[in-house]
Amino acid sequence: MELFKIGFLSVGLIDIVDVALVSFIFYRLYIAMRGTIAAQIFVGLLLIMGVSFVAQAANLKVMTWIFQPLQVIWVIAFIILFQPELRRLLVLVGRNRIIRLFLKVDVHESIEDVVGAVTELSKKKHGAMIVFVRAIGIRTYAETGTKMEALVSNSLLLSIFHPRSPLHDGAVVIKDRLIEAARCTLPLSNLTVWEGRLLGTRHRAGLGISEQADVVVVIASEETGTISIAENGSLSQGLSPAALRQELRDRLNVETDRSVRSIWKTIRNNA
Repeated sequence: MELFKIGFLSVGLIDIVDVALVSFIFYRLYIAMRGTIAAQIFVGLLLIMGVSFVAQAANLKVMTWIFQPLQVIWVIAFIILFQPELRRLLVLVGRNRIIRLFLKVDVHESIEDVVGAVTELSKKKHGAMIVFVRAIGIRTYAETGTKMEALVSNSLLLSIFHPRSPLHDGAVVIKDRLIEAARCTLPLSNLTVWEGRLLGTRHRAGLGISEQADVVVVIASEETGTISIAENGSLSQGLSPAALRQELRDRLNVETDRSVRSIWKTIRNNA
């Protein structure tokens, strides 16, 4: 249905919706990349696309000939140039609460074992870093450590992070009820100070992986014995065992996950 015309262009309701959706997508991309070098490249790419569109509309043959090849390769160039930002965008999508409703995360018992182990480790001032994987796995980083595929338990975690254990350095990666790997190497965050406090390597690694993947990281400090949680590039420090348990349940959506599984079970039984 035609609403109005702009010169030779006929504009309908579908066209307005189409432009609005594309504008929203580009806006969200810019917000995700704002403050990075990629944002400047993104603006330049939009400018080139705009000039190409005007050249075609005005029938400028030479300009069209110059910019025509860019229309063929711009998608590939976009993926290559913005690979880190696209990965970050996919992580943000995976963190959406609606998406998580359809993901199976069975970590209720794992939380209890982790809280018990971290509480004891913090009292002894033994360092630890435990990564809970949510929507998207971190296989690349898990493969840097020692593969285990062992059931999560309090005693096993205490053994891994004992200072004399060959596996105590690095992180433990947990997926559902299994320890995927231990002694994993994680990327360091560019942040070196958080709320006026200098960050050690363990806390920077916890922040780093939380910036790049959909995970929740539990950190026990070797120097102070304090317990922290890193998620989405943010750090919560000085947690008590009770606060740690509640934070993990909230962040990993344990209650929501259990209720969703109950609903699906009811549906299957009635089918």
